[in-house]
Amino acid sequence: PRPILDMSYSRHFLDFQGSSIPSSMKKLVVTKLSQNFREAVTLQQDSPVPLPGDGDLLVRNRFVGINASDINYSAGRYDASVKPPFDIGFEGLGDVVALGLSASADYTVGQAVAYVKAGSFAEYTIVPAKQAVPLPSVKPEILTLMVSGATAYISLKELGELSEGKKVLVTAAAGGTGQFAVQLAKKAKCHVIGTCSSDEKGGFLKSIGCDRTINYKTENVESVLRKDYPEGVDVVYESVGGKMFDLALNSLATKGRLIVIGFIAGYQNPTGLQPVKAELLPAKLLKKSASIRGFFLNHYLSEYKMALKHLLKMYERGDLVCEVDFGDMSPEGKFTGLESVFRAVDYMYMGKNIGKIVVELPHSVNSKL
Repeated sequence: PRPILDMSYSRHFLDFQGSSIPSSMKKLVVTKLSQNFREAVTLQQDSPVPLPGDGDLLVRNRFVGINASDINYSAGRYDASVKPPFDIGFEGLGDVVALGLSASADYTVGQAVAYVKAGSFAEYTIVPAKQAVPLPSVKPEILTLMVSGATAYISLKELGELSEGKKVLVTAAAGGTGQFAVQLAKKAKCHVIGTCSSDEKGGFLKSIGCDRTINYKTENVESVLRKDYPEGVDVVYESVGGKMFDLALNSLATKGRLIVIGFIAGYQNPTGLQPVKAELLPAKLLKKSASIRGFFLNHYLSEYKMALKHLLKMYERGDLVCEVDFGDMSPEGKFTGLESVFRAVDYMYMGKNIGKIVVELPHSVNSKL
């Protein structure tokens, strides 16, 4: 018989392999709204470990994902009604260490799961069983698919209208979500152009199928696009904002589509925005019968399970590169422990990462899971 721990009404408990679950834990909490992540967020050392309710899992996090939108969340830009203190972090991956009785119908202690839910920047997180994704083992690569991969997949499927021979421009192409936009557009037999900030990133992009890489530190993106793509590009997957948005808009082909995934260049500004030249927007769109579409994953949750299932199958077949950046090349080394989330966020905003930034949360010595 499989081990079932009904933790819904218990105050003291052990997991099934005898490593005790502590009564307190570390977690990151937004204590003040600010676009400066270090100012907004506090590492709390002795928060109580939460108890799962009847339909819940208690997950011991092993890996957590860093997202550009962590700063939007800690600046209070997503939901003005949410006031500090509140938990932060959007996605995690770990082991079930306790669960409620009805959750035990589908899950067992020791099982690996991934999830998307606010509050992942903690040693332990309560996850409703129906929101968890069961996995055969804990692989950090899976974390790249939960938000970043799903964003690329659903946005391109729903808004991109990709077909063979279309020209697709991906900005910040070597980043967490850009890497998937490149690969998915290639699988749709498109010609893919990717912008990036180093030759190393350019090499990575070529390795995942990018047809033309543009290092914006050494090449003029506008000149390259005008020269090499005089007819313009059909689809832009845009996550940078500011000048890059203007440039992408000007580079659209007739009937071109610009998909706004984010505007990371402005997230650390007080308003969250960098100025764009929007006054001419109606004329520019009309002149080319072009369109701009925004994409926010939360509005497409009806597509989420299908998308994730598809991405997981592609990954298992070896059809998808899921590049993880643990920060090994960062000045202070690998991102390990909740303390390093601050460094990881800085690293992303400096544009250093190749692939998805993931922070590892090491196990305590007495753990046998």
